[in-house]
Amino acid sequence: AMLARSLAAPLRRLAAPARGGFPAVAVAPRFHCQVPCGIFTDDLRIKGMIEDAATIRKSMVQTAELHKAGSLQDIHQMSRWIATKEEHASKIMTTVGDYFMAQKVKKADLKKDEYVELLCALHDVMVAAMKTKQTTDVAAADTLDAALKVLEPTYVK
Repeated sequence: AMLARSLAAPLRRLAAPARGGFPAVAVAPRFHCQVPCGIFTDDLRIKGMIEDAATIRKSMVQTAELHKAGSLQDIHQMSRWIATKEEHASKIMTTVGDYFMAQKVKKADLKKDEYVELLCALHDVMVAAMKTKQTTDVAAADTLDAALKVLEPTYVK
């Protein structure tokens, strides 16, 4: 909550569209493809990571249920759920690194404490996503959900 309060206003001010719906010229390019193309939707990225986290949680639950059943078909399906879990954790890590940390966090636009707080929140999401790859314990999914909940108000209006 503190992160959201301290960072939401500066980040929204920087992303405020000028006439025509594009950021004002004075705003540093802050986009998803590093061209910059002028198209960015932070809230969509956050919602996508929340959806990825839900998929990770479901994968963990399904893997545990299939493990108990134990037939060859169950083991086959279990391996598919594990691969899905890994894929969605990687998607979160890529979104945090390539989109938010590389392009959206601008040190010059934030006070030092805001900058550090935002980097820490993003790092928490990235580490939590990585930890979900290492286990089928839903506690790791709980940690990821909590990290995303801290970050969400900063980017979702």
